[in-house]
Amino acid sequence: MGKIIAFANQKGGVGKTTTAVNLAAALTEQEQRVLLCDFDPQGNATSGFGIDPRSLETSIYELIVSDDPPVEEAIIHTEWADVLGANVNLAGAEIDLVEIDHREYRLKMVLDQIREQYDYILIDCPPSLGLLTLNCLCAADSFFVPLQCEYYALEGLTQLMTTIRAVQRSMNPDIQMEGVLLTMFDGRTNLSIQVVDEVKRHFGNKVFSTVVPRNVRLSEAPSHGQPITAYDRYCRGAEAYMALAQELLRRNIG
Repeated sequence: MGKIIAFANQKGGVGKTTTAVNLAAALTEQEQRVLLCDFDPQGNATSGFGIDPRSLETSIYELIVSDDPPVEEAIIHTEWADVLGANVNLAGAEIDLVEIDHREYRLKMVLDQIREQYDYILIDCPPSLGLLTLNCLCAADSFFVPLQCEYYALEGLTQLMTTIRAVQRSMNPDIQMEGVLLTMFDGRTNLSIQVVDEVKRHFGNKVFSTVVPRNVRLSEAPSHGQPITAYDRYCRGAEAYMALAQELLRRNIG
């Protein structure tokens, strides 16, 4: 049965979508069966695999509001991973779900139908802590926190961890922290090094040893609709995400 991992951080611009997209592609290269579920109305994870969010006939929005969702029909097969895409329609889901029974579990109901087909299902959460992110956390076995190497990095985690504890108490007691990934690392600055040390003090062995560097090629790849392993597989960013995929697999096998 596939492991479902939610990529969560309510702070924008921390590398959450970049990590979900590139880790999905890197895991596929490691011969894993991977589904990338875009649950952000911006649809950036969808376009990151070269899919136009506006062209989706069935997006994740239609699936979560349907009583009999056509999940198989909505899956888009790409060379890098399978995708359940999102678009701006998802922005209205928080209102639409209010009157639906078990509204926190709608994404779980969708993914449980197909999880046995995959080794990993990666969910790109929106940069907020509303009902959409709650759906992600209720569907997931674990949550993955990309964290930018900047001064306020840890401050933003407090609210996320409070939300996680609330979910564990009443909705998904089994969800665990997959790990913390430090992104946008610049080894030339004392600040980046200090943030790494501080995060490791707080989270210990939950911090991945792989660190994603600041890398121009990583920033360019989404505009070409490709993960970094396809856009420039020999750049430092691609090397980091390939190493992260291997580290994630080692942790889950061990």
